[in-house]
Amino acid sequence: MNMLQIKLPTDTWFQVTWDEYIQEVEKPEYEKAKCYYYNEEMRIEMSPVGSDHADNNGIIVILVNLFGIAKAISMRLLINCSYRKPGLREAQPDASYYIGERVKLAPTGSSVVNLDTNQPPDLVIEVADTSLSDDLGEKRLLYEEMGVREYWVVNVKKTQITAFRIIANGGSQRIVESDILPGLSIALLEEGLRRSREMDNTLVGAWFLTQVQTSLQ
Repeated sequence: MNMLQIKLPTDTWFQVTWDEYIQEVEKPEYEKAKCYYYNEEMRIEMSPVGSDHADNNGIIVILVNLFGIAKAISMRLLINCSYRKPGLREAQPDASYYIGERVKLAPTGSSVVNLDTNQPPDLVIEVADTSLSDDLGEKRLLYEEMGVREYWVVNVKKTQITAFRIIANGGSQRIVESDILPGLSIALLEEGLRRSREMDNTLVGAWFLTQVQTSLQ
């Protein structure tokens, strides 16, 4: 395949070698794209048009951070960080977290994390607008093999969150409350997303923090 002469499709998987994938993602035109490689296929996602994706990405991170602060849970957030297992797979989730004692394992100094020498994050979050079916399907398999502990998909259009625990021996299972952030209800996060459509982030954050603090009493 002479990829230099081809305009690559976006938002779909297509077959390439690992070397071809690396050649493409290093091009300047894909500097702001999200790139994935799995099962000898790559996927390019350009920045979504409109504000809903950014709004949902921002508020979900705010709420998770507030929960960590209220519960005194150590956390390290990475935005649009690429996790790479050279020759096999790569993913660039919207947000990812190292949590608890594993915070000390969080990488620093590079936007591309080599999983040959670093540990994967505990929590991965994808904010889905046009990519929902893929986020629930192929990417879920990718994150299962990457070895994250939880994977959340935020449905922008419906303000819903589909959360999975990743099973150690393979596969994943739907959850309604986070395992790695005990006491954090997915339904509470969804209510925060819905409120963010009518309230600013400060008001939503204050409401959410009140709900969390009440649950601690």
